[in-house]
Amino acid sequence: MTHPLVPPTETPPVEGSIAEAHQERADGGIWEHPYLWVSLIVLGSVLVAGYFLARIWGW
Repeated sequence: MTHPLVPPTETPPVEGSIAEAHQERADGGIWEHPYLWVSLIVLGSVLVAGYFLARIWGW
């Protein structure tokens, strides 16, 4: 028995799936709280810039 060809724009039928379609929440992982990471990067940049400014001004 041959399987009917499905056009590329259509999804073929699936056998054995009884679950209803539902939206799953995307896994944020490390990017769940971007403001935390941005604030850490900005704080580190300010500290490095402050170090070089202190060296230039001779503190």
